[in-house]
Amino acid sequence: MHIVTTIAGSDSGGGAGIQADLKTFQELKVFGTSVITALTAQNTLGVSDVLPIEVSFVEKQLKALIEDFSISAVKTGMLFSSEIIQSIARILADVNIPLIVDPVMIAKGGESLLQQEAIVALCSYLLPLATIVTPNIPEAETLTGRKIKTFADIQDAAHTLLQMGVQCVIIKGGHLTDNDYAIDYVFFEDGQSFSMQSSRIATKNTHGTGCTFSAALTAFIGRGFSIKEAIVEAKKYIQLAITYDLSIGNGHGPTNHFAYQKYKESCEVIIHET
Repeated sequence: MHIVTTIAGSDSGGGAGIQADLKTFQELKVFGTSVITALTAQNTLGVSDVLPIEVSFVEKQLKALIEDFSISAVKTGMLFSSEIIQSIARILADVNIPLIVDPVMIAKGGESLLQQEAIVALCSYLLPLATIVTPNIPEAETLTGRKIKTFADIQDAAHTLLQMGVQCVIIKGGHLTDNDYAIDYVFFEDGQSFSMQSSRIATKNTHGTGCTFSAALTAFIGRGFSIKEAIVEAKKYIQLAITYDLSIGNGHGPTNHFAYQKYKESCEVIIHET
């Protein structure tokens, strides 16, 4: 049995965070374990409150898992504070486990989920340990301190992140809306790169897309897929989850974590080697 871990915040609405990660893990047939960094009071309309977990208790959760389980991949999501980031990094630095970092910063409704000083800690302590980092355009801009408008900007941002020690950078292009396609760009530390193109879906139900994509990626890495195979399959997972949304709630609804198993044979992702 492949065992994976998510280190993230709880979403009481069930569409993102720990809940989305565990649903994705279950669908992709890995055993999910979790470390909760914060509790949120939220639904599809937004986040009304955040209650961070004490750093010492975050540490105890993670240490308890490492002591007992043979974990094949770890992902991080909402980490909230620099203190939590540094404590997690200290523990993960002593273990040899693939690490997928989803740099969660802003909720769909615009609420901040990462304190400003935590961004420096993320770049200084956690990214040097990361196998893969999965920012969207606004997150990549924040991490690198540069605006992203063109493919050249995306390349520059990716190279900046690689220089921080990350082995692979996926910059998700959903926020670039100048064509009918959503294109994600993948860059490796050895200079290789490729992009993934899929149809852009007209829907407001995209709550938890970043969490779900990175959780799927973690599951496939945990199952032993190569990094490229895991990235492409995770892209299919989230594409189907968006395409066949559940249409629940009155705001930005969740994606459909159940869609992949039913529709995966019909999903097309076009790969462009660059």
